Parts: sequence; C-alpha cells; structure tokens
Amino acid sequence: MKTYHIAILGCGKVAHLHAKAVQKLKNAKLAGVWSRSKNTAEKFASEYKVPFYSEIEPLIKNEKIDLTIICTPHPFHLEPAKLAAKAGSHILVEKPLASTLEDSDEMIKTCKKAGVKLGVISQRRWYEPVKRVKDAIDAGKLGKPVFGTINMLGWRDEAYYEADEWRGTWKMEGGGVLVNQAPHQLDILLWYMGKIDEVYGLWRNLNHPYIEVEDTAVAIIKFKNGGIGNIIVSNSQKPGIYGKVHVHGENGASAGVQTDGGAMFIAGMSGIQEPPVNDIWSVPGEEKLLEKWKNEDSAFFNSVDPTVHYMERQIEDFLQAIENNREPLVTGEEGRRTVELFTAIYRSTRDNKPVKFPLQAENKDDLDGRLEEK
Repeated sequence: MKTYHIAILGCGKVAHLHAKAVQKLKNAKLAGVWSRSKNTAEKFASEYKVPFYSEIEPLIKNEKIDLTIICTPHPFHLEPAKLAAKAGSHILVEKPLASTLEDSDEMIKTCKKAGVKLGVISQRRWYEPVKRVKDAIDAGKLGKPVFGTINMLGWRDEAYYEADEWRGTWKMEGGGVLVNQAPHQLDILLWYMGKIDEVYGLWRNLNHPYIEVEDTAVAIIKFKNGGIGNIIVSNSQKPGIYGKVHVHGENGASAGVQTDGGAMFIAGMSGIQEPPVNDIWSVPGEEKLLEKWKNEDSAFFNSVDPTVHYMERQIEDFLQAIENNREPLVTGEEGRRTVELFTAIYRSTRDNKPVKFPLQAENKDDLDGRLEEK
C-alpha cells in the first residue's frame, strides 16, 4: 500500500483537525508544514513531530508531498495553492475555496494546467443523515426537488472575533456568515438542488458593530430545474440554535437534515454539541423510520470524534481519487459554486436587483464588488 505524504499550509486552529485526521489514516503521513508565521509553524511542527518550512516549494519537493491541505485564512488560499500545485502536489482547500470568484478561477486553472486534482473541504457531506437525503433525491423518492431551504441561526460573540486577527474583516476574512459559517449548508443545498438560474439576496450587520462584515443574510433562489429556494443565515441569534437544510419534492414528499444543533461549532474553540439528524422525512412508506435513524445516527456520531472522523473520510476520498485517477466528491468546480452563490448575494445587495447565473469575476481589489452598496 502506497503511503501518501501530506503537507499542511497554514497552522491555525482548523489545521489541527486535519493533522489529527491524517494521523488516523493508514495510508497517509503528515510530512511537513508551512505557515505565514514562522513561530506558528514551528510550534505546530513540534507538536506533530514533523519538519516545518519557511518556503512552500522546497517543502513539496524535499518531502515528496502528494497532497497539500490549505488551511490559511480564506483570502490567502490562492498563492499557497498555486505554489504547491506548480510543484506537483494535489490540492485540498479548507472551505470556502476562496473569498472571490477571481481567486477560485485562477486556482482551478492553475491546478488543471499542472495536472493535479483540486478539492474543497465539505465534510458534512459525509454525515449519515446528509447522505441519506441525497440518496433519496437520486433515487427519485421525492420526485423532482422543487423547493430547498437553509435555516442556519447561530451566535458569534466579540471574543470569537478577537480570537484571531483575520476574523471579521473584508480584507482578511473576505466576508462574514456567508463566507465562514454558511458554506457547508450552501454546498449541501447546491448538492441537493442543482444549478442556479438567479438569486436575489440581502445582507446586513445587525448587532456586531465591532466587525466590518455581515452577520446576517437572506436570499431567494431560482434553480435551473424550475425549483425555488430560500436561504436565511445569521450569526446574530443567541445562544446559537441550529443549521437545517430541507428539500421538498414535486410528489409532496420532504426530506431534511439538521446539520448543526445546540450552538455553532468553532474549530479549536468548541465541540459539536448535538449530532446531525434527519428532522423531516415524509417519503411514502418511510415515515416511521425517522426515529430509528435518529437513534442510530446519534449513537454512531457520539461514538467517534466527529470533528476529526468526517474530515478523515473526506481526505480518504481524496486519496482514493488520486489512487484511482478519478475526481474527488467535492471538486474545485463544486467549491466554486458555493463562492458563486455567496458572491451573488453580495452583488444583489450592492445593486439592489436579482443576479443572473453564471457569474463572472469582477475586480479582486473590490472583493467582487461587495464592499460598497450602490
């Protein structure tokens, strides 16, 4: 069995989850790290007993890196990914793929030119109740999915934003709840409902005057399959309530999942309080299975370290994609769709009108035009 050498670029809080997931894989080895801060990289490398590098290309070459996991803040994904890809490593990026479409497109283009695979972390796709909804849609149990919704209401306090210098700013974080907290749910909704035709959205900062970015956003979606959708996401609801993705089919059946409950998860700062469960299920003949699934899924979720286990499953899928020369479940193009969706909400707010898809990149210096409302 081949042992894949893995590097981590960016040694902040979420990088520890990746490192622990890699350590659990029998065919993987954490072989080296890099960070924009030498002190951070040195401390991280000491903890996991791996070498640290001050430059990316020597790390990739010297340690024979097969897969590089990018864990830098969102606006700083592009350059490390480009350097690693050009040095010959496959790339897996923490969500979201980037904070702008321009960076997303350049990352996809660079990886294709280098002949390496590109993926984006969306480990909640591996949650058992999340997969169950997707399987039901693919099996036609709902008919055509015609109405999809996201409700994600949670809370971020001032201590959260002060925990890292990059949080809460356009330049360093690239956005607020849409860019940092909601990408998992946005990705799942797109996975369920398919391609978008048009979006009308609004964002606001309701009660976090000490940050620049949005803490709340809403949107109405027209999908290309004729379906419609609704998004409500917020960091402004104390103490942190839930994240739900629901799909309703043309045959009247519905399926849904509560991906997060109790309080919003903060990597490196808190655990997951409630297991993900199917909270709606009206597929004919399967209505009575809901309680059984809740019990089974909760028991399994509580038997593992979920912050690491599902990350491990996604990295495992990516390594299998390399081994079998196939695409990973969550590709760079899939990751771009999430960036395209939150960019559309920013642009719709700016221009006060619906935004048609597909979207093209605007001026990177203006973060795709989201900094000012016209």
